[in-house]
Amino acid sequence: MGEPAQTRLIRKIELERFLTKVKPHPLPNVNLEQYTLSESAAATILYIAYVQGDIVYKRVLDLGCGTGRLALGSAFLGAESVTGVDIDETAIRVAYDNSASVGMQGKVEWVQADIKAITGKFDTVTQNPPFGVQKRAADRRFLEKALQSANVVYSLHNHPELDKRLAAKLKASGGQPIQVEPSPFLQRFVTERDGLVDAVYAIPLVIPRMFEFHTKAKREIVVDLCVLRKTR
Repeated sequence: MGEPAQTRLIRKIELERFLTKVKPHPLPNVNLEQYTLSESAAATILYIAYVQGDIVYKRVLDLGCGTGRLALGSAFLGAESVTGVDIDETAIRVAYDNSASVGMQGKVEWVQADIKAITGKFDTVTQNPPFGVQKRAADRRFLEKALQSANVVYSLHNHPELDKRLAAKLKASGGQPIQVEPSPFLQRFVTERDGLVDAVYAIPLVIPRMFEFHTKAKREIVVDLCVLRKTR
């Protein structure tokens, strides 16, 4: 891997290049909403957390880790420890193989379990939870668990509306994140759990054709990266 992550500033392009080596799920399950998170989107999420000081030397928990893109990216950036949790056996098996193929075997603890089984405290949670398309409000239990588990949470969610103007702005910016206002629901949900919405960034996400009902080779949507912090 070369120079340790902690001794220098890693560029985002280096992180994105690293993430291209992390293989996606071979047989994604639509009921679990196992959509592949692109290298670009994963790099954006992690890099925002990185420059905010929430990765290096931190204990990171990735809820619904899939094949390990966010978890391995956190380890690459210099997290003290990383735990990746997913209920799907195949996802965890591929994540374990990915950690070996990118030279990070032993850097991440992989746990096959429902997120409710996780106990203990972490510094940072990263997560790309189900958006609730297949099962309404599926993302809420992830938000709740994340806020119980760490002082800061980086959580990806569907943008609350089809905003063509925002999508156009993101395209014009070359995909750079744009800060937006949080939804009233998110504000209320987080506040009721002793947290605050520190920021929300709209980012573009390209979803490739993965399931039979997908009619296009790819679909471009806007998603929100929500940065949440505990107040006590």
